[in-house]
Amino acid sequence: MTGRRRTTPISDYGLLGDTRTAALVAEDGGIDWLCVPRFDGEPLFGRLVGGPDAGTYRVGPARPATVVERRYRQHTATLTTTWAVGDGRLTLTEAMVAEISGRLLPTTLIVRRLSAAEAAVDAVVDFDPRLGARRRRPRVDHRGRALLCEWGALAVSLGSAPRLPVESGRPILITVRPGHAVTLVLAVAHREPVIHVEPAAAWDLLVEDESRWRAWTAEIDSSLPFREHVVRSLLTLRLMTYSPSQAPVAAPTTSLPEEPGGTRNWDYRYVWPRDASIGVSAFLSVGKPDEAHGFLAWLLHASRLQRPRLPALLTLHGRRVPAERPLPGWPGYLGSVPVRVGNGAADQHQLDGYGWVIDATWAFAQAGQRLSTETWRAVRGFADLVARRWPEPDAGIWEIRAPAQHVHSKLMGWLALDRALRIAETHPLSDRQRRRWQRARDAVADEVRARGFDPAAGSYVRSYDSADLDAALLVLPLLGMDDVESPRVHGTIDAIRSRLSAGGPLLYRYPPGRDGFPGTEGAFLPCSFWLVQALARVGRRREAVELFQAMVDHASPLGLYAEELDPATGAHLGNYPQTLTHAALVQAALAIRDAPAAGPGSG
Repeated sequence: MTGRRRTTPISDYGLLGDTRTAALVAEDGGIDWLCVPRFDGEPLFGRLVGGPDAGTYRVGPARPATVVERRYRQHTATLTTTWAVGDGRLTLTEAMVAEISGRLLPTTLIVRRLSAAEAAVDAVVDFDPRLGARRRRPRVDHRGRALLCEWGALAVSLGSAPRLPVESGRPILITVRPGHAVTLVLAVAHREPVIHVEPAAAWDLLVEDESRWRAWTAEIDSSLPFREHVVRSLLTLRLMTYSPSQAPVAAPTTSLPEEPGGTRNWDYRYVWPRDASIGVSAFLSVGKPDEAHGFLAWLLHASRLQRPRLPALLTLHGRRVPAERPLPGWPGYLGSVPVRVGNGAADQHQLDGYGWVIDATWAFAQAGQRLSTETWRAVRGFADLVARRWPEPDAGIWEIRAPAQHVHSKLMGWLALDRALRIAETHPLSDRQRRRWQRARDAVADEVRARGFDPAAGSYVRSYDSADLDAALLVLPLLGMDDVESPRVHGTIDAIRSRLSAGGPLLYRYPPGRDGFPGTEGAFLPCSFWLVQALARVGRRREAVELFQAMVDHASPLGLYAEELDPATGAHLGNYPQTLTHAALVQAALAIRDAPAAGPGSG
């Protein structure tokens, strides 16, 4: 086990997080992805897409072993992995410490503990940090009982109890005996002094964090259907929300492929207001207004320089996303190149984002939360822009790089204006502005019904003058533009379910190969949860429950979801875990909870 490691399936990675950055841990105990000092920083351990030369931090069995249990401690972010090794068992318990305010602690603190049962077990500690695109080795020193690795403004220290002779880039073998656990503590310092935390104190911090997570999850409605899956998704969403700004990343990874060996590899370590707004609605619906308020406050600050334009994506600090570029020499996951940093979608016009954001703001107001004057001013600016620009083609939710008249975008433009008008019922708005929004909203509806509907198929379509379908149209019964009993609504749901089926509960987001990019992709997981939500909303509760249950069976062993799934193999594809998928899961469960008790297909 100290030699060459196999490639780990995406779904076999566990997530460790502290609401500032996140690590992905393979089932052999290898941390193969960690960016510092935050989600979109430089990788410190990048083996996931950078190969062995990009660094890893593995703590696990030294010889062939079988995983007998791997799980999160209930309602916490602490991950445990137990291996059967010969006559003994070895357990790795690990987490990152989230709560550091009010104490002298490093911003990032990873605590890992090995314990043995039944017999002594040989283990390996392979600590090999390499920083950034050039996979730089550190300058190494020893400070007291800790190993110190430095790269200019960045330093990491690794301490242990009992003290271990750990060296950077050189695996060591240790023996873990029953009753004598080994604790390792990794601390990260960026432009600040290195803070060493004794292993015993670090373990106490981990236990305190567990108590906070359990208290946080205890507030979630106990009557929710599929509650355990909802709780895990909400915990995952919270871990991927950057606490200094309250902005959630789309995923903590870059360039995990939509097609293994292909070029559909994108950097998702940024904030999409659309995806974040879906998460806002999810948090509001389970009684977590603080998370929703934090994001809306961040969005107001982040978008202030570009208003009334809403950027398609932003950095964690609300700045412009770096230009998209490849990392030379990075081999990619399963040879999927290029490995990219930055994202070229940053300058796109995406009309649908305005709908998601204003709808989330309306939900915030509906939940009894007060909108500040600045918030309402921003919403008015967004609605004015939609009223002016809705006739234009855009890149759409799927970020197609050749703009088109996307029907989903028009629907979300309608939603933006409709929800802005609803907010205006309790907030000041001039009559002239109100009439302009009403005219634009009605014009959108008229045009979509005339040009975005295919009578022969009985369904709304992907774009004007196209027969293709788009699974994003499953939002239709949530909007209120057409009545949920309308044949157009049911026809659209059924057509998407039939013609975009990838087998079982899985859906393609649009006909495969129809996006201008080379290669193919898997089934898009949020779409299946949108189908659950749509079915529940139109009263087909039994179908919704059956579909949700089938999707639960496609979760990773730890209850996590990537962006896509290979329908043929069941392999997770794309960046992981995915905020949009987990937010859609929560909303699907809420829709089942709120579904009418009776109706066609209900149960």
